[in-house]
Amino acid sequence: MNKAYIEEKMSELPIVQYDWIDTAELVFTDRVRMICQTECPMYNKTWACPPAVGTVEECRERCLRYDHALMFTTMVEVRDIANIEETLATRHDHEEVTRQVAELVREQCGDVLVLSTEACAICEHCAWPDAPCRHPDRMFPCVESHGILATDIAERHGIEFIGGNVVTWFSLVFYK
Repeated sequence: MNKAYIEEKMSELPIVQYDWIDTAELVFTDRVRMICQTECPMYNKTWACPPAVGTVEECRERCLRYDHALMFTTMVEVRDIANIEETLATRHDHEEVTRQVAELVREQCGDVLVLSTEACAICEHCAWPDAPCRHPDRMFPCVESHGILATDIAERHGIEFIGGNVVTWFSLVFYK
């Protein structure tokens, strides 16, 4: 893989920070999934979220089929970070950046697994649970839906999140 080429192309995107990680470093926990279940309005409503993504153990196994991942962030300021609807409305730009980065890694490595922001907003009404996802090539499951403790790996790799009314969106592109 030509990381220098990917990094050069990423410098043209509004990526705030990134790092290359080994997937063995990831922490998977049911506690993160519990937040999905108890606090997120998208729980059980989309193919990108639990329970559609499988158990935390199934997600862990899926992710660990890949040896490496590229973690990156974008940031956006909102009026009220506690307003989940306002916060979720800002994820579209991050998803577009994620698509572009995933394609760069895919060009170099072939098979990738992409995890990104909360839920999926491609379709007005998700086909879950009655039919398969209409856009599996464009839908990125949520990092947290997989039980990944994103803040842990970010802190260990010096990837900061500002806080306040700044939303830090994380994505992981897994590759072999």
